[in-house]
Amino acid sequence: MAPTLDSTFSALADPTRRAILAMLLEDDMAVTDVAEPFDVSLAAISKHLGVLTAAGLITQEKRGRVKWCKLEPDAMRAASVWMQGFGQFEPVNLDAFERFLKHELPDAAENGS
Repeated sequence: MAPTLDSTFSALADPTRRAILAMLLEDDMAVTDVAEPFDVSLAAISKHLGVLTAAGLITQEKRGRVKWCKLEPDAMRAASVWMQGFGQFEPVNLDAFERFLKHELPDAAENGS
């Protein structure tokens, strides 16, 4: 269970990836549509999508010539259960949790984790 939690929290540590997940709550999206609101390259968005896919938070599927992204809603279940065990994190404010982790683990923040 630890590697799954590690990859989930690592993926959630980035605000761009959290924004992508929020967008995918609405519906499946083509990669180009996911990239549109961000001021970064399509390659950078593809890397973010790769991290989310590796963590199992989304799936990517090619439909014709277009690659689509789909949220995997059950993927955060283990992380949610783990955090609920701490009570004080309910409801979870992921931005505050990120600030907490950066404060408690400054070396990880400097290494770009």
